[in-house]
Amino acid sequence: MNIHEYQGKEVLREFGVKVPTGYVAYTVDEAVEAAEKLGTSVTVVKAQIHAGGRGKAGGVKVAKSLEEVRTYADEILGKTLVTHQTGPEGKEVKRLLIEEGCDIQKEYYVGVVLDRATSRVVFMASEEGGTEIEEVAEATPEKIFKEVIDPVVGLTPYQARRLAFNINIPDELIGKAVKFMSGLYNAFIEKDCSIAEINPLVTTGDGEVLALDAKLNFDDNALYRQKDIMELRDLAEEDEKEIEASKYDLSYVSLYGNIGCMVNGAGLAMSTMDIIKHYGGDPANFLDVGGGATAEKVTEAFKIILSDPNVKGIFVNIFGGIMKCDVIAEGVVEATKQIGLEIPLVVRLEGTNVDKGKQILEESGLNITPASSMADGAEKIVSAVS
Repeated sequence: MNIHEYQGKEVLREFGVKVPTGYVAYTVDEAVEAAEKLGTSVTVVKAQIHAGGRGKAGGVKVAKSLEEVRTYADEILGKTLVTHQTGPEGKEVKRLLIEEGCDIQKEYYVGVVLDRATSRVVFMASEEGGTEIEEVAEATPEKIFKEVIDPVVGLTPYQARRLAFNINIPDELIGKAVKFMSGLYNAFIEKDCSIAEINPLVTTGDGEVLALDAKLNFDDNALYRQKDIMELRDLAEEDEKEIEASKYDLSYVSLYGNIGCMVNGAGLAMSTMDIIKHYGGDPANFLDVGGGATAEKVTEAFKIILSDPNVKGIFVNIFGGIMKCDVIAEGVVEATKQIGLEIPLVVRLEGTNVDKGKQILEESGLNITPASSMADGAEKIVSAVS
């Protein structure tokens, strides 16, 4: 789950991480009122959407008067920002962060992530702040420093100091940088984050170490114990189909193709999308119905796929282990009857109760194209929508 920058900064503040003072605004008048309350000579007007790259898209402006705050707020609110993370359709700006300006001396990057290769949390830092960390990793990987953290003892002061020295934090600010990093790590652990990224972390002319930006993502599987974080969820920033899928415990991600996919198992779902691309098609979604899907769940999955107007055909690819092929077949038939499916449907079933599942599909009298293998199914659905 994602939250907005201003929300992330509030969370970090609880853990002693220094952040600039700022207020959220939903209207132009509220933006001006917030700037008046700050009373600073420089005010930053920042679009709040669940995507990075806002500055490059015109979503971050520096104002030097209340008139400029009003102008920029009016310009940004309601604007659709298109960044490398939003996709071509972009995201509409519905709220702003009005924040005090600061005397930036140097920008850095710090981030906390889970390294699945080592099954450990890793703290990363670089003196190339304000730049996409992926670009730094590609162009100058030697400028990214990492500390693998022992889960028993957590981030030690020694590790934090070593990171601070490696990225050339000024000597007189090492202590504040260590405190900053410790607070960020504690927030990551205690709030069940999947990512905690500060880009940039800045040192200022008055000797502070601040989080100028904040990106916190949270582990969906741990949200049941993070009630306060759940309250920060902004459904307007999420895909309606993904919200609906979450109600039925379906793993769904909307994409930009025209072939709807319904698969059981994340690995098989990824392979299915790959093989559709191999045969010249474009998947419209990632959809994993899981191992314990019911006919009702499959029906809802179909409805979610078909709610995407770009979908011109559907490929159902099931390898039954815990999941039984006859249950999938019943769900496919029920959904097809309820919705009145008029687009091509290719179904490949293999595994538990496969013969029974195929029999259900054959006896349904519906226009369903069977496939003997994953490759056969991909080839057929790509041909059908071409």
